[in-house]
Amino acid sequence: MDGHPKSGFLSAFSYFWNSWASSVPGLKLFVCGSATTWMLSKFIGDKGGMHGRVNRQIYLRPFTLYETQQFLRSKNIDWEKYQVTEAYMTMGGIPYYIDMLEGNLSLNENIDHLFFQEGAALRTEYDFIFRSLFRNSKVYRSVVELLANSSVGMSRQNIQEAMKMEDGGFLTEVLDNLCKCDFLRQYAAFGKKEQGQMYQLIDLFSLFHLQFVSKFSGQDSHFWSNMQDNPRWKTWQGYAFEQVCLHHVPQIKQKLGICGVLSEVCSWSCKAFTDRDGTQHKGTQIDLITSVS
Repeated sequence: MDGHPKSGFLSAFSYFWNSWASSVPGLKLFVCGSATTWMLSKFIGDKGGMHGRVNRQIYLRPFTLYETQQFLRSKNIDWEKYQVTEAYMTMGGIPYYIDMLEGNLSLNENIDHLFFQEGAALRTEYDFIFRSLFRNSKVYRSVVELLANSSVGMSRQNIQEAMKMEDGGFLTEVLDNLCKCDFLRQYAAFGKKEQGQMYQLIDLFSLFHLQFVSKFSGQDSHFWSNMQDNPRWKTWQGYAFEQVCLHHVPQIKQKLGICGVLSEVCSWSCKAFTDRDGTQHKGTQIDLITSVS
């Protein structure tokens, strides 16, 4: 579908559908697209001829860890759970990327081949994603790259100040679209509802790119194999694993035996402080709390 505002395609298609196609017995229309924001605002949310014509929405989310493991096995790649998890932390559970993994290579060799060797297939994928998904893609990229530097996320006000943007609806639209496309999550601190809302980068593919690929000089074709146990690698691994847990909250709740209990998921933090006796207390943070009602 051509979503260009001056193409006139949507109005012409609306006329075609309403004047003839919708009355043809057995004719079904399946509209697929990776430009989630366009699909939601211009097609599903159309206020013109296509308003109310959508019977059902199917949102295709990334694979879970289990689905990733099953998909790899279908390709005759039977890695240990640790390797499957690291592959997930790198590819973000995207089937198209996972399908590029080759069974005759180790995981580290695969990552070098896909990201760091000359002509690597996924070296420029990050840039392509934003150009294909969003108008004003530079703004969307700037928000994602800003949040990549904050492990706990930032409030809307902090993002607005850091981006030096006016307090208008455009930033709200950008944040909403990034959440709808699973780049960000919006969450609240423990005990807070409207106040204390934070935005955090949760897209693992973007996180991996910004931590390593964007900073890669191109000198070492075995960069990832040689990066193991490097402090940068350990820092990324810890944070990425936290995100994997956030991606699997339903599975964690099921394992804890509370999936049938009303609960809320949030975080909790306490800044460093000095009490009245002069005793200093370090800051503390818990990234994932399940509050059972």
